[in-house]
Amino acid sequence: MNQLNQERDVWFVYDGDCPLCKNAALALRIKKEYGVLNLLNARESLEHPLIQEINKRAFDLDEGMIIYDGSHYYHGKEALRFMSRFGEHKGLFNLFNKSLFWSDNLSRLSYPWMRGVRNLLIRKNKTPRIDNLNLKSEPIFKGIFGNSWNELPPVMHKHYLNRPYSDDVNTVEGTLDVMCAGPLKLLSPLFWLLGGIPPQNESNVPVIVMFESSKDTKEFIFKRIFNFKNRKPYQFKSRMIQVVDNEVIEIMRFGVGWRMTVHWEDGYIKLKHKGYVLRLLGHFIPIPLTMLLGEGNAWEKAVDERSFDMQVEITHPWWGKIYGYKGRFWMRENS
Repeated sequence: MNQLNQERDVWFVYDGDCPLCKNAALALRIKKEYGVLNLLNARESLEHPLIQEINKRAFDLDEGMIIYDGSHYYHGKEALRFMSRFGEHKGLFNLFNKSLFWSDNLSRLSYPWMRGVRNLLIRKNKTPRIDNLNLKSEPIFKGIFGNSWNELPPVMHKHYLNRPYSDDVNTVEGTLDVMCAGPLKLLSPLFWLLGGIPPQNESNVPVIVMFESSKDTKEFIFKRIFNFKNRKPYQFKSRMIQVVDNEVIEIMRFGVGWRMTVHWEDGYIKLKHKGYVLRLLGHFIPIPLTMLLGEGNAWEKAVDERSFDMQVEITHPWWGKIYGYKGRFWMRENS
């Protein structure tokens, strides 16, 4: 790293195949009194010492550009904040950047939109991800469980085997006892319409669940098919997104999400309620639905190397348990 610590040097690491990032790199000018700007195209320089240092610090270059000023690393939104503070006042890009990222609050609102535009351009051009952290080599949930990952039983490793940015598919099948009562029963027409959890009372419902990955995202995708007796097969789809560490959000149709933490405790995988959110323009906005819908919690427990039991419950502070399903699943042989 000696060649990176030259006095008054600033390094801007960007995605050279992203038109938005490339234009930002070429347009950026920092104030002369702050230092000399060096541009580094991450796609052409993965072996560069600075990229190696970035990797050690687990900064994902697919999630945002990096600015290194000789002592600190600024990633994504913070890199744009750096530009707004130390960029020159000349040039359209510099003025545009200052207008969007001059405050922390405005940066939080603006950055998800800008990152979304970048990702859209990458997908449109069918450009592969940089993947400087080699995320495709590890399961999505390994980073969520952290140090507990190696403690999970074999069936849970199979269950959560999907890797990000891949076309991995794993399938389980089993039977569930489904119950719905209280206010959720009254709202059942709305739930059927919205394609959320099935508001039904029935035992031994055959269910198939496909866990899928996407080549474009780090999301863990659920496709559930409930085969109720007197209904056509009902599909309940959702996507799980890691927020930070073991905190995740499961997003249903129309952007409504369940925020939770994932734990390995006492031989169980436990999903603990943290509230509801609405995903809007890249932001997760808390919404006060707990008093209406109740608090959701779930657990999974290994039975043997190919099967596990699971349970989901929604408990209302006034009416008690108002929804739930529980049962046993088996990994398909081709999973």
